[in-house]
Amino acid sequence: MTSQRTLNRLFTLHSWAGIVTGLLMFIVCFSGAVVVFKNEIDLWANPSLAQLPRAEKPAPLDTVLAQLHTHYPGATVETIALPDAVNPSYFAFVRERGAPANTRTKVALRSDTGTVVGPVDSQLGQYLRMLHVFLFFGPRWIVGFLGVAMLVLIATGIVIHRKILAELFTQRWGRSFRVVMSDLHKSAGIWGLGFHILIAATGAWMGLAPLFEQGFKYVTTTSTEAAAPKPARKAEGSESLDAMYATAQQAVPGLEARYVSLRRWGTSTAEASFTGNLQNHLASTARVDILAATGVPKKVHDPRTAGFWSLVNGLMEPLHFGDFGGLALKWLYFLLGMTPAFLSISGTLIWLDARQQRRREADAAQPAAEEVAAAG
Repeated sequence: MTSQRTLNRLFTLHSWAGIVTGLLMFIVCFSGAVVVFKNEIDLWANPSLAQLPRAEKPAPLDTVLAQLHTHYPGATVETIALPDAVNPSYFAFVRERGAPANTRTKVALRSDTGTVVGPVDSQLGQYLRMLHVFLFFGPRWIVGFLGVAMLVLIATGIVIHRKILAELFTQRWGRSFRVVMSDLHKSAGIWGLGFHILIAATGAWMGLAPLFEQGFKYVTTTSTEAAAPKPARKAEGSESLDAMYATAQQAVPGLEARYVSLRRWGTSTAEASFTGNLQNHLASTARVDILAATGVPKKVHDPRTAGFWSLVNGLMEPLHFGDFGGLALKWLYFLLGMTPAFLSISGTLIWLDARQQRRREADAAQPAAEEVAAAG
């Protein structure tokens, strides 16, 4: 049985943790609930893209790259995003010659022919993701610590409100504002408890993952990267993205690339990185880096064979954003994701109302104390 003194301390910790992180917690939770529809938002903000045809077999990557070089001569193609279940088109991030170092152009291309459609007008979905993941100014570990704070709030809330089943259906609408908000706060927290633990734990992990990975590598002596198979050496100057993609799929069976990143393209040290999901598997961090001149994999990362922690890390993003179960799961994540945003608001309102109540009681007690002192 938890003592009353311990409960009071946990209540104080719960209150101040919520007050200190309340605004940032609301921003992160609200943007996170909306960002599950990132791709749908981008299509909504760019209605012409939604009307583009969806190819059963997308155009070759080499064709896409050739089209980009034709329409943007002298520009650097940094990343190509492949069509997926939501987006019917190719997208590419291009850094044009003379543009500022932090300025990139997002270009849409038809998936059936690889023809350049033009720059994307709005990246609203991506801006929301940047707000959720980095709070625009980063670094990501700030959001990771907010995930830890959310776990603290959950743990202390569970201990403080021990009558979970009774409070699950308790809502006293006819009482004071603080009582009504308190009942809503507790019932919303209890109904979404499992989801809140999932979101807080995965968010904390992804935000602090680099720290965990560095510590794990320091403690262990084995590499977390799988040994790269070495296919037959190709002729110098080979820069076929489609051939390299085939090699990447041989290195990591079941790889479904979402992004192709190009580094130092056109030089003797050019590399292409294929990053994406695994067929019939939830992990989303599979990656193969290939030397363009030889077509030989430089680094292979298959989360299924790279160790326990690597597999855990690969599962975090799908579980956090709910992008593996179609539109129905996204709506579920959206509805449940709004509850932490509500909890941050309701908790702040409850704290402010309690503070005002204490102030009113103190003001009311002041004259009585002065009368007692005068009578004495």
